[in-house]
Amino acid sequence: MADLLPLISDGEEFTLLAADDNTHFVLRFKPDGLTADLSGEDAERFRGDYETVKSQFPDWSSDQVLAQLWDQGGYSWLAAQDG
Repeated sequence: MADLLPLISDGEEFTLLAADDNTHFVLRFKPDGLTADLSGEDAERFRGDYETVKSQFPDWSSDQVLAQLWDQGGYSWLAAQDG
């Protein structure tokens, strides 16, 4: 399913895919081969967090925004090893 989602952001370390209606996100941390598959309440929270970080730091790169969410937003806790 994740491979069918459109690519939203792709950097050196992170990739973000999202459903057109923003109800499903896949956040990948490439160096460690980890993926957070976010749907339901997790997707709702992520959407808000993503927009907040992007608006607060408009000059940040894709990797900087996604790293902030991965580390400080706690989405790394929802990740599993790619398999």
